[in-house]
Amino acid sequence: MKLVFMGTPDFAVGALEALLEAGHEVTAVVTQPDKPKGRSRTPQFAPVKACALCHGIPVLQFPRIKSPEAVARLKEYEAQIYIVAAFGQLLSQEILDLPEHGCLNIHASLLPKYRGASPIQHVILNGEQKTGITIMRMDAGLDTGAMLYKKEVELAPHDTYGTLHDRLMAEGGRAIVEVLALLPGGGMIPEQQREEESSYAPLITKAMGEMDFAKSAVEVERLVRAMNPWPSAYTSYRGRQVKIWEAKAALASVSPGVVGEVTRDFFSVGCGEGSLQIYSVQPEGKKRMSTHDFLLGVKVRAGERLGGSA
Repeated sequence: MKLVFMGTPDFAVGALEALLEAGHEVTAVVTQPDKPKGRSRTPQFAPVKACALCHGIPVLQFPRIKSPEAVARLKEYEAQIYIVAAFGQLLSQEILDLPEHGCLNIHASLLPKYRGASPIQHVILNGEQKTGITIMRMDAGLDTGAMLYKKEVELAPHDTYGTLHDRLMAEGGRAIVEVLALLPGGGMIPEQQREEESSYAPLITKAMGEMDFAKSAVEVERLVRAMNPWPSAYTSYRGRQVKIWEAKAALASVSPGVVGEVTRDFFSVGCGEGSLQIYSVQPEGKKRMSTHDFLLGVKVRAGERLGGSA
């Protein structure tokens, strides 16, 4: 099938690669404009753009996909269907109506729950036991279209945003290939979303990574996992920021934010309920390290406080 693919981050690369491997002809890839990164502010390609260029596929980048200029360019590329995965802009009804078979979206949750930009992180933050992939026929709303395919994925107890993202990325690639194989013969029956069951997963920001030890240890552990690898969970220790990469909720408790047990491999911090055992950290200006290595150079004492002035 001839298609135009729209996507931007790593999550979309899995689907693009799966479509190409299945033999579909991608006539063009649409992705967000290059963004400056690092101290040099040098523009860097989005992962989907880099993938497309490796395969020799034309790349289109529009600051505003709904503009007349963007629509006119899209019409230049033959496509029976548009496939969208984490593109980053809403499509107009005019664009949705361009291809013969409409537009399909690969969404990383079991819709209608967790519509929006950051479903994977919010599933972890909220302690869900399962999530999945939904392939939906797009309409002009935000993740509101009729569902064609759903695949459940169980969360592992120690899943981070990174590990769950990678599993869902692979599942999304498999799912869209299965759907396209059935679509021409009418083998897909659309299911309308139930609005009363919907929820929204807003964009994750760096500020959301700040740890609040007044919450339960279970909630703070979820934050650590949901923010790994981006934007990372963080707090302060002895007046400097420290990122927390790996932690585990425990029953023993001291006052919120206060260091309790200090062992060879971890130190614990009190929470509103229970305590958090910290196993991997990244002090400000240094690389990520195990707590064991951190404790070799820093003498953490019971009674010290995290999250405020030392």
